[in-house]
Amino acid sequence: MSKSENRVGAPRAGLPPLVTVVVPAYNEADILARNLAALEAYLRTLEPAYRFELVIVDDGSSDATGEIAEAFAAGRSDVVVLRHEINFRLGQTLRTAFGASRGDIVVVMDADLSYAPEHIGAMLARMRETRAKIVIASPYRKGGSVVGVPWLRRVLSKGANRFLSLMAPKDFFSDTLTNITGMVRAYDGEFIRGLSLWAMDVDVNPEIINKAKILRARIVEVPARLAWDESRRRGAARRGDSKLSLLRGTIQSLVSGYMFRPFHFFIAPGLLLFALSLYPLAWTIIHTVDQYGKLAGKGLSVDYRLSEAIAGAFQIAPHSFVVAGFALVVAIQLLSLGLLSLQKKRNYAQLFYLMSALSRDGRMSPKERAAAVDPLRNL
Repeated sequence: MSKSENRVGAPRAGLPPLVTVVVPAYNEADILARNLAALEAYLRTLEPAYRFELVIVDDGSSDATGEIAEAFAAGRSDVVVLRHEINFRLGQTLRTAFGASRGDIVVVMDADLSYAPEHIGAMLARMRETRAKIVIASPYRKGGSVVGVPWLRRVLSKGANRFLSLMAPKDFFSDTLTNITGMVRAYDGEFIRGLSLWAMDVDVNPEIINKAKILRARIVEVPARLAWDESRRRGAARRGDSKLSLLRGTIQSLVSGYMFRPFHFFIAPGLLLFALSLYPLAWTIIHTVDQYGKLAGKGLSVDYRLSEAIAGAFQIAPHSFVVAGFALVVAIQLLSLGLLSLQKKRNYAQLFYLMSALSRDGRMSPKERAAAVDPLRNL
């Protein structure tokens, strides 16, 4: 692997594409040296079709992860080690890596190689074939598999991805996504470096998909094999990858689903409550009409008869009035919030699209682009 000197996002004429392989690492001292060697050995098999650089980000590890990464990089001009003083989590780790990358394609891999290095070749081939901006390695796609992952994590992960797949907008030029939370991906380098990101944790992965969808980027998947060995399970326990973190991940998936289509969270329950209110509402009308008819011929004015009819109907079935009224009011409020959230989602999409267009045209600096993200969070 040779070190590239070409300008970011523009491959030098006559040279193969430069691929930046990003490896986030947190407390991976036990396996890092072995896995980096295996990763480098595989990347050499893809030469000379591609050139490679390796960007390792130590995210504030409390063990010797950073020192091991720097020892691996010593004497290698195509390996870069970046270190965080504290553990910022995945979102900031990826932003750091993307900012330092120079590749025409940027590939993100797990330091534990739970996705084997061979997935890199599959993703690169798929990207060349489809001209996609993002290629995702998915164990939930036909032909993929999950091995050795604890059942609770497997069920929650698959359920979260099915939920996000339902929430994610569909388009005819992208695959129906099955692994929106997955980190192992290949990105068009210029595209991912120009994408403004703000999530700090694993929700950065759905955020990337959400914003890529807004920009009409093509996203495809390749079948993958996700395999945890015993060292991976021990490492998860050592890093505190507990039921609490699973709960946090589940909550983040719900929030990410809300970001995809916030109006669904109001429209669906609003329509359900409206439908439920129709039954007791119908009974209140039937009782009122019946009581109104019984007051006929008594010489009462119409408005007085109607008032007495309503009072009589309420005495017969007060619960119908209460249930119908409460459900109808809440349903109207939810439907109104759904329409408001739809409007704000569209405003967000339009502003983000405009911001990205201005950035690509060179009329917005990276600093201005970053500042523009903050007001978008409130939409």
